[in-house]
Amino acid sequence: MLIQSQITDLATPTGTMRTYVHRPNAAGSFPAILFYSEIFQQTAPIERAARYLAGHGFAVLVPEVFHELNPIGTVLGYDDDGKNKGNADKAAKTVTDYDTDNQAMIGWLQQQDWYNGHLGAMGFCIGGHLAFRAAVQPQVKATACFYATDLHTQTIPNAPGQHTMERLADIKGEMLMIWGKQDPHVPAPGRAQVYNAMSQAGLNFTWHEVNGQHAFMRDEGDRFDPQLATLGYQLAFDLFQRNLR
Repeated sequence: MLIQSQITDLATPTGTMRTYVHRPNAAGSFPAILFYSEIFQQTAPIERAARYLAGHGFAVLVPEVFHELNPIGTVLGYDDDGKNKGNADKAAKTVTDYDTDNQAMIGWLQQQDWYNGHLGAMGFCIGGHLAFRAAVQPQVKATACFYATDLHTQTIPNAPGQHTMERLADIKGEMLMIWGKQDPHVPAPGRAQVYNAMSQAGLNFTWHEVNGQHAFMRDEGDRFDPQLATLGYQLAFDLFQRNLR
């Protein structure tokens, strides 16, 4: 399916949030996916991933996750400087500010005649956490989280009682959790902690652990695993087809 791309700058309580929109270039209405990047924002690999999702019949919104902390259009490099800046931004943003970011995107979507009203979320790394966070919004019916960081450590700044793992009761949609067993950012005890919490909360989820490193979905760098990436996309498409069509 051919796609088209646009940019929309959305007003949020913490400032303007640039959002990149990739969607089918076809008549009709489509489900949407809120797609969350790594700490580096919309890099070339993230844009390619978003366009790949869009080509399968979804409208994909990629927000600048740290829009409060950077000039509009900022993309960080996959290097030490970019990593240090992205981690500093992650530590500086309060987790509840992502809720208003999500609400701004949902409100904008509801005004678009090409949106069919069915919404999912997906993300890589910190974006996996942010997709998980988006699942607390009642409109989100399905969420795919790839090697989501900081769920088990609860290190993202938060208001009391507002950390993502304290909001499990608000999640009503189906969850897909995918992890790399060789990922040092989320070791086995951390994965077990998240699994047990989701199970105890009675969430509807599937769980996959693969022999992959952190960032195995990113089609750039030494950790990219094309075979695992294909499997990951297939699992995500299955989730979204069942819940958003």
